[in-house]
Amino acid sequence: MKHLMILNEPPYGTERNFNGLRLAHALAKNDAEGEVTVFLMADAVTCAKAGQKTPDGYYNLERMLRRVITAKGRVLMCGTCMDARGLTPDEMIEGAKRSTMDELSNATLVADKVLVF
Repeated sequence: MKHLMILNEPPYGTERNFNGLRLAHALAKNDAEGEVTVFLMADAVTCAKAGQKTPDGYYNLERMLRRVITAKGRVLMCGTCMDARGLTPDEMIEGAKRSTMDELSNATLVADKVLVF
């Protein structure tokens, strides 16, 4: 099954992205035949910023995205949203890919399930 997860919220201050990435990782890990795509939009693009330092015992969205990538999931970042926040691909984690609305449109059309956080 193909899952598309669209994240919109800032990385911290709300737990929506945390919960979305927990589910993305679980889907990627537990469905060997499935495909998981995470599309980061708006402030969620900052979830993929490399070098995040969070307090001990606090979740870290950079590490959570790396787990999704390691489990063969895709992480796409809205290029327009990156530009609006002054983010360049070099600042982002390895494996996350700058993307477009056309790519999101295609991922939506082929997905069996679309979940929005």
